[in-house]
Amino acid sequence: MQNQSYPAFLCEEPAAFASRMLVPGSLCLAAIRSDRLIAYLIAHGSAARSPFPVGHVLGPGDAGHDVLFIHDLCVSTAGRGIDLGRRIIDHAFDLATTAGLRRAELIAVEGAESYWRGLGFVEEEVSPALAAKVASYGADARWMARDIRAMR
Repeated sequence: MQNQSYPAFLCEEPAAFASRMLVPGSLCLAAIRSDRLIAYLIAHGSAARSPFPVGHVLGPGDAGHDVLFIHDLCVSTAGRGIDLGRRIIDHAFDLATTAGLRRAELIAVEGAESYWRGLGFVEEEVSPALAAKVASYGADARWMARDIRAMR
Protein backbone atom coordinates (compact mmCIF):
# COMPACT_ATOMS: atom_id res chain seq x y z
CA MET A 1 0.00 0.00 0.00
CA GLN A 2 2.82 2.39 0.80
CA ASN A 3 4.36 1.95 -2.65
CA GLN A 4 1.01 2.61 -4.31
CA SER A 5 0.26 5.71 -2.26
CA TYR A 6 3.52 7.66 -2.13
CA PRO A 7 6.31 8.71 -4.47
CA ALA A 8 9.44 6.57 -4.25
CA PHE A 9 11.41 9.04 -2.11
CA LEU A 10 8.80 8.72 0.67
CA CYS A 11 8.63 4.91 0.61
CA GLU A 12 10.75 3.48 3.37
CA GLU A 13 12.86 0.36 3.35
CA PRO A 14 11.35 -2.54 5.33
CA ALA A 15 13.70 -2.06 8.31
CA ALA A 16 12.72 1.61 8.74
CA PHE A 17 9.02 0.88 8.26
CA ALA A 18 9.07 -2.01 10.74
CA SER A 19 11.05 -0.05 13.32
CA ARG A 20 8.17 2.39 13.72
CA MET A 21 5.90 -0.50 14.69
CA LEU A 22 8.43 -1.98 17.11
CA VAL A 23 9.57 1.13 18.98
CA PRO A 24 8.26 1.19 22.56
CA GLY A 25 4.95 3.02 22.75
CA SER A 26 4.08 2.52 19.10
CA LEU A 27 0.45 2.92 18.26
CA CYS A 28 -0.13 1.13 15.00
CA LEU A 29 -3.55 0.13 13.73
CA ALA A 30 -4.82 -1.83 10.75
CA ALA A 31 -8.20 -2.11 9.07
CA ILE A 32 -8.90 -5.47 7.47
CA ARG A 33 -11.81 -6.38 5.19
CA SER A 34 -12.25 -9.94 3.94
CA ASP A 35 -8.74 -10.86 5.15
CA ARG A 36 -7.25 -7.97 3.17
CA LEU A 37 -5.46 -4.93 4.58
CA ILE A 38 -7.36 -1.83 3.47
CA ALA A 39 -5.83 0.81 5.76
CA TYR A 40 -3.13 1.29 8.33
CA LEU A 41 -1.83 3.86 10.77
CA ILE A 42 1.79 4.04 11.91
CA ALA A 43 2.17 6.33 14.93
CA HIS A 44 4.36 6.47 18.02
CA GLY A 45 5.26 8.61 20.97
CA SER A 46 7.80 11.27 20.18
CA ALA A 47 9.57 14.25 21.62
CA ALA A 48 7.63 17.36 20.60
CA ARG A 49 8.59 18.96 17.28
CA SER A 50 11.25 16.28 16.64
CA PRO A 51 10.31 14.21 13.59
CA PHE A 52 12.78 11.69 12.25
CA PRO A 53 13.96 11.79 8.65
CA VAL A 54 12.30 9.56 6.07
CA GLY A 55 13.98 6.17 6.20
CA HIS A 56 15.38 6.55 9.73
CA VAL A 57 15.44 3.23 11.59
CA LEU A 58 14.07 3.92 15.06
CA GLY A 59 15.64 2.31 18.09
CA PRO A 60 14.29 1.81 21.62
CA GLY A 61 15.61 5.20 22.74
CA ASP A 62 13.93 7.10 19.90
CA ALA A 63 10.41 7.02 21.29
CA GLY A 64 9.43 10.07 23.29
CA HIS A 65 6.49 10.69 25.53
CA ASP A 66 5.55 14.28 24.72
CA VAL A 67 3.27 13.83 21.71
CA LEU A 68 1.75 11.27 19.36
CA PHE A 69 3.61 11.52 16.07
CA ILE A 70 1.53 10.30 13.15
CA HIS A 71 4.05 8.96 10.71
CA ASP A 72 1.74 7.40 8.15
CA LEU A 73 -1.98 6.97 7.56
CA CYS A 74 -2.68 5.04 4.39
CA VAL A 75 -6.11 4.04 3.09
CA SER A 76 -6.32 1.84 0.01
CA THR A 77 -8.83 2.49 -2.75
CA ALA A 78 -10.90 -0.38 -1.32
CA GLY A 79 -11.16 1.51 1.98
CA ARG A 80 -12.06 4.94 0.65
CA GLY A 81 -15.44 6.60 0.91
CA ILE A 82 -16.38 5.12 4.30
CA ASP A 83 -14.63 7.64 6.58
CA LEU A 84 -12.09 4.99 7.53
CA GLY A 85 -9.17 7.39 8.00
CA ARG A 86 -11.12 9.51 10.48
CA ARG A 87 -12.29 6.42 12.38
CA ILE A 88 -8.74 5.10 12.66
CA ILE A 89 -7.46 8.49 13.87
CA ASP A 90 -10.29 8.78 16.41
CA HIS A 91 -9.42 5.33 17.77
CA ALA A 92 -5.73 6.22 17.90
CA PHE A 93 -6.55 9.42 19.79
CA ASP A 94 -8.56 7.44 22.33
CA LEU A 95 -5.60 5.11 22.89
CA ALA A 96 -3.12 7.99 23.02
CA THR A 97 -5.23 9.88 25.55
CA THR A 98 -5.35 6.77 27.74
CA ALA A 99 -1.55 6.65 27.51
CA GLY A 100 -1.38 10.26 28.72
CA LEU A 101 -0.64 11.99 25.41
CA ARG A 102 -2.50 15.22 24.72
CA ARG A 103 -1.09 16.46 21.42
CA ALA A 104 -0.58 14.96 17.97
CA GLU A 105 1.91 16.11 15.34
CA LEU A 106 2.52 15.12 11.74
CA ILE A 107 4.04 16.14 8.46
CA ALA A 108 1.38 16.36 5.77
CA VAL A 109 2.78 15.25 2.41
CA GLU A 110 1.66 15.23 -1.19
CA GLY A 111 -1.05 17.86 -0.73
CA ALA A 112 -2.71 16.10 2.22
CA GLU A 113 -2.84 19.19 4.44
CA SER A 114 -6.50 19.80 3.55
CA TYR A 115 -7.37 16.26 4.66
CA TRP A 116 -5.59 16.77 7.98
CA ARG A 117 -7.15 20.21 8.39
CA GLY A 118 -10.53 18.47 8.16
CA LEU A 119 -9.45 16.34 11.13
CA GLY A 120 -8.65 19.42 13.21
CA PHE A 121 -4.92 19.79 12.50
CA VAL A 122 -3.47 23.23 11.87
CA GLU A 123 -0.20 24.38 10.37
CA GLU A 124 2.17 25.84 12.91
CA GLU A 125 5.15 28.15 12.78
CA VAL A 126 8.40 26.20 12.72
CA SER A 127 12.01 26.91 13.55
CA PRO A 128 14.56 26.85 10.70
CA ALA A 129 15.80 23.46 11.94
CA LEU A 130 12.29 21.96 11.93
CA ALA A 131 11.54 23.57 8.55
CA ALA A 132 14.59 21.77 7.10
CA LYS A 133 13.34 18.42 8.44
CA VAL A 134 9.86 19.04 7.06
CA ALA A 135 11.28 20.01 3.64
CA SER A 136 13.00 16.62 3.43
CA TYR A 137 9.49 15.13 3.11
CA GLY A 138 8.89 17.04 -0.14
CA ALA A 139 8.46 20.58 -1.40
CA ASP A 140 4.80 20.76 -0.39
CA ALA A 141 5.21 19.10 3.03
CA ARG A 142 3.58 20.93 5.94
CA TRP A 143 4.10 20.70 9.72
CA MET A 144 0.73 20.28 11.46
CA ALA A 145 -0.48 19.60 14.98
CA ARG A 146 -3.56 19.53 17.19
CA ASP A 147 -4.75 18.89 20.71
CA ILE A 148 -6.11 15.34 20.53
CA ARG A 149 -8.86 16.06 23.05
CA ALA A 150 -10.33 18.89 20.95
CA MET A 151 -13.16 18.47 18.43
CA ARG A 152 -13.96 14.91 19.44
